[in-house]
This record gives sequence, C-alpha cells and structure tokens, in this order.
Amino acid sequence: MEDNKMLEINKIHLGDSYELIKQIPDKSVDCIYTDVPYLFNNCSHKGAGVIGEKANVGMEELRFISEGFNKEILYQFIRVCKKINMFVWCNKFQFKDIINFIFDNGFKFELLTWEKTNPIPMTSNIWLSDLEYCFWIGEYGLTLNDGYLLKQKSFTSSINQYDKSIYDHPSIKPLELVKRHLLHTTQPNDLILDCFSGSGTTCVAAKELNRRFIGIEIDENYHRISIERLNGITTSGQTSIFTDFEQQDIFDFIGDEHGTSDNKGLI
Repeated sequence: MEDNKMLEINKIHLGDSYELIKQIPDKSVDCIYTDVPYLFNNCSHKGAGVIGEKANVGMEELRFISEGFNKEILYQFIRVCKKINMFVWCNKFQFKDIINFIFDNGFKFELLTWEKTNPIPMTSNIWLSDLEYCFWIGEYGLTLNDGYLLKQKSFTSSINQYDKSIYDHPSIKPLELVKRHLLHTTQPNDLILDCFSGSGTTCVAAKELNRRFIGIEIDENYHRISIERLNGITTSGQTSIFTDFEQQDIFDFIGDEHGTSDNKGLI
C-alpha cells in the first residue's frame, strides 16, 4: 500500500499499527478506541494450588500482549484526531506514561473502570484483579452526548467467558461497555480508529452503532477471528444468530438518538 493512500474505511487491516497509522491523514479520525498491549511487572505473583494454577495459565495467555507499547503512537493519535477524543485501556504499570502524556499536552481526562464481579479469587497477600482501567482523554471544548448510563465512569459485569470462548481473545472487553463509551463521545457516521483491534470488539461496536471504523491488528489469527466476527462467525465456524447484538437491551434503557434506534436518549 502506498504511503500517501488512506487506509480503507470499514475494514480491519492486517499489519503493524506503528507503520499503518502513518497512512491515515491528519485530522481525519473522530475517536480512537483501543486496548494497548499491557505491561506486566516481571515480579508478578505466581500462584499455587488449583486457583493459583488458573491464574498462571491466564498470565501465560497474556504473554503475547505483555510487553507494553511504544508511547510515541500517542502522538500519532494526536495527529490523526480532528479533536482529541481517545479511549486507551491499559494496566497500572502504564499509568505514569499516560498521565505524563496527558499533562504534557494539556488535555483533560477521566479514569474509567470495568469492575468484574467474578475475578479469580487470589487472596494470598495480593489484591483481587477485579478492576480494569481505561483513560478517556479529550480536549477542552469537545462536545459529549447526554444519557445517564453513558456518563457513568464505572461498569460492572462478570468476566465475559462467553466472548472469550467464542472469539478466543484473553483480554476481550464487553461489547456493551464499548458501545456505551462510543455513544457518549461520537455521532452517527463518525470514524473510529482502533490500532490494536484484537478480536474486533471496537469495530463491531462501531458497525452496530452506524459509525465507520478502521481497525489494525498485527496477529494473523486475531485478524482472521475479527473479520469472521464482523460477519457473525465464531471461532468454531458457527454463524451466531445474534451476530453481536446480544447486548441490545442497553438501547431499551438509554434510547439512542445518537445511535440507530428511534428512541430518545435520557438527558
């Protein structure tokens, strides 16, 4: 692909996000929503017994996304955004770099959380791994949509073993949560970018909310899974009768003048 050619919209691209993002024009993206590769402490707890072994297996599943990310891509995010409007999922070892980036550039932010009701019950001299963190980063003057649920900074649900099993990704986020975030911060036909798209949750959410999207994924297996997911196919080769609308009840509560239904949102 030529360097001066815009990446195709409504497509998940296979490749290195640090290179492919350079093919996205300045000020062309309305929102970035991404789950960056986490950085883990080499001294992380290793558990014993049955529960500990499950935790160790979980850490091994995350090994391929445990080396962190090059924070220079954050400056590419600034370049491609029309207005700064980013969601960056990360872990606590990445807080310092992201906070420094926020304050160095004079942005505003919120720390959003996903609280899991059924984390692995590891209680041997450690805290439960029941929270995941997402920084929303925005510029002053950015307009957000109304809606009581959309504005909540925390989201509570069980660990989504169902999605993990059918899309085979260890750090998959709840589709309903991604939809809430996009409904709060974007409009129909906006362009959403996910540079670490994994199993494609961001792109599926964008598609279902009548937003455009660009996904980038370097792993061939997850790229294939995400393409199939967009077409309603699970990793077992089965066609899901729900596609990815199994969380549709969110719209019954909040309405969706910013999305796809005829209901009015709550103010």
